[in-house]
Formats: sequence, structure tokens, C-alpha cells
Amino acid sequence: MSSAAPGRRRWARVSRLVSFSAAHRLHCKSLSNEENLKLFGKCNNPNGHGHNYKVVVTVHGEIDPVTGMVMNLTDLKEYMEEAIMKPLDHKNLDLDVPYFADVVSCLTVTLYEEIRRLWCDPGVQSGTSHLLRAQDFDST
Repeated sequence: MSSAAPGRRRWARVSRLVSFSAAHRLHCKSLSNEENLKLFGKCNNPNGHGHNYKVVVTVHGEIDPVTGMVMNLTDLKEYMEEAIMKPLDHKNLDLDVPYFADVVSCLTVTLYEEIRRLWCDPGVQSGTSHLLRAQDFDST
């Protein structure tokens, strides 16, 4: 028997964390090599530098009374695999990932937009909100 009062909507948050490693070079093509070095320092190394990232995606929404879930965790895992792990893990972001090729881009914004694109699927429950946090751990 459910502990929720009859007719009362229940809400929950579900989070999933993934870790990946990637390299990149901070370099703006419109600046000279000297200006880039001054602006970005050692992060402008022509061979790039690496990071270990942790990304947490949180889904908040109403609990489905039939499934007992806010979102199917298998679906969330697949979305994160498709949007984060496959394109980014053990890659050079500047050379291997098209949306980072020409710009110094914010990783968190780019990942959020990619996750949202995958969530625009009719199978995803309406009424859910999504939060993404990316953190750089252990710059290498």
C-alpha cells in the first residue's frame, strides 16, 4: 500500500554519475600564438593537456504511479552513454569532437544541450526537469 495520500502527487530526484577522460587545447584562432599563450598559459600547449571529468545528470519529476519511476534508469544510462561517453571518453576534444573543433566552448553547456536533444523523445515522461553538472578532477 502506498504511503502517499490519495490524489497526492509524489515527486523524486534520480541522479547518475559518469566519469571520462579527455584532452584538449585552449586556443583561439583569432589570436596570435603569443596572445594565446598569455591568455591560456600551459593550457595552450600545442599537444594539449588532459582532464578527468565527472558528470552528474539529475532528473526531477513526478513518480509514475504504474512504474514507480521518475525515469527509466536504463534510458538515462543510454542517454548518457550516447551524449557523453561515446563522443568524449579518451578523445582529443579539439580533434575528435566536431562541436569543439573551432571554438573554446563550455563543456557543461554543450553536454546539457546534447542531453536535452536526446530527451526530446516522446518516450520521456513529461513534467521532468534535468540538471547537469560537469566537474574537472585531476587535471593531467
